[in-house]
Amino acid sequence: MRWLDRLPLLTLAIIAIPLALAPFVPEPHLWEKLKMLVSGQLTQAVDMLDLLMHGTPSALLVLKLVRMGRRQNNAVISHKHQ
Repeated sequence: MRWLDRLPLLTLAIIAIPLALAPFVPEPHLWEKLKMLVSGQLTQAVDMLDLLMHGTPSALLVLKLVRMGRRQNNAVISHKHQ
């Protein structure tokens, strides 16, 4: 997943956070679509596309942060063993 490692964190956050929260009123689409998914009501193609559009950047941001955390943790562990 080197392509994910090469994505700038700030750029990914600037894309992911507004898309996850838009629209602010009455509730973010991402939250609405996740609730539909859990309740089994996510059946329309437009809703699935909406979930994909609003959720993908957030999922990538979470994956990137997890990878960065693991890499940092591995660096600390290997430094302690030297």
